[in-house]
Amino acid sequence: MIKKTLTLLFITISSIVYTQNENALKWETKLDQAINKAVSENKTMMLFFTGSDWCGWCMRLQKEVFVKPEFKNWADKNVVLVELDFPRRTAQDPKISQQNRELAQMFQVRGYPTVWFVEPEISDSNQINLKKIGYQGYLAGGPVAWTTSANKFLLNK
Repeated sequence: MIKKTLTLLFITISSIVYTQNENALKWETKLDQAINKAVSENKTMMLFFTGSDWCGWCMRLQKEVFVKPEFKNWADKNVVLVELDFPRRTAQDPKISQQNRELAQMFQVRGYPTVWFVEPEISDSNQINLKKIGYQGYLAGGPVAWTTSANKFLLNK
């Protein structure tokens, strides 16, 4: 009886973990990989400037919007997700840290969270330009309000 109960418990926990991993968002952290993905999939890039381990509004945006199934469905169809993190307590690869600082300067990020929507454009000479479409930050109202606002940028690209 105990063996059957433990087996059933293990199967239940395994399926929950699998389902959570299956529903997890795929955030790119390397800009070059995100650009390649956006170009190959013909999608807009969503650059999420965040302080993941200290910014309360960033955590709130994650909790209220980015972890919701409605947001995942929208993101899978519309954007390549790029997380540009500025942690204070979590170690970060120095190359990623430098990349993120340069992008924050390029996009004149002054506060967190900031989300920029951009179109990667590659010239004949392989020069890459990130065409700015628009930006937004935290928006109350959950995933529907947030994606409705984001769609305004995507429609005007």
